[in-house]
Amino acid sequence: MTHTSPHVTLVGAGPGDPELLTLKAVKAIAAATVLLVDDLVSDAIVAYASSSARIIRVGKRGGCQSTPQAFIEKLMLQEALAGEHVVRLKGGDPFIFGRGGEEVEHLRSQGVNVTVINGITAGLAGVTSLGVPLTHRAHAHGVLFITGHAKQGAIDAVDWAALSHTAAQAKLTLVIYMGMSGAAQLQAALLQGLKADTPVAVVQHVSLPTQRHVVCTLSELHHTVVRDQMASPSVIVVGDVLQGLLQLEQSRTLRVAAAG
Repeated sequence: MTHTSPHVTLVGAGPGDPELLTLKAVKAIAAATVLLVDDLVSDAIVAYASSSARIIRVGKRGGCQSTPQAFIEKLMLQEALAGEHVVRLKGGDPFIFGRGGEEVEHLRSQGVNVTVINGITAGLAGVTSLGVPLTHRAHAHGVLFITGHAKQGAIDAVDWAALSHTAAQAKLTLVIYMGMSGAAQLQAALLQGLKADTPVAVVQHVSLPTQRHVVCTLSELHHTVVRDQMASPSVIVVGDVLQGLLQLEQSRTLRVAAAG
């Protein structure tokens, strides 16, 4: 084995396109003897593994039945202590809504060394694929990555209304993960601080051949999601960096209507 002491590598597999992997990630995948693979990691990425590596699927998909996190952590620990070269292959980036922090804390508490290799997160790749930046001197002074999948009634649930006022005042782009099931509630709350004509983009299956997107205003978000049958996994991007894209979409719609 490469490591003389128990070791686990958390690898960000990015949003799906294998060409978006870092060289460091490809090398780590190829060197693994055991890979614990998330549900959203494509077969094309797993194909970089050695033919002798043991592949263990530990599905993690929002809204679906998932492998318990405690079981995944126990399995990583077990394999690392057995001397295996363990790679935990996670969609996106391990430290952006990937529970990477929990896994690192658990493993280190048990005397296991951990290396983390970053991956491109879907919120960045999705908006970039549309030719739009997350920040822009004229439109956005910062960006906020946030989950729309807070537990019902949790004391730390996001105050979306307050957040909307902050985003408007500080000129922030909002990138919302796991927010599709609550799109109507998100829209209502965000409209308390953001203008109704604030541009929104929803990008589904980021970077994959099946990627598709819609662009609309905040006041049209829920209607557009339902009309176009947008579903998870998707990211919702809200902010004035999308103004140019929204104008293009509106112009295209007018041309199509005129032609019809």
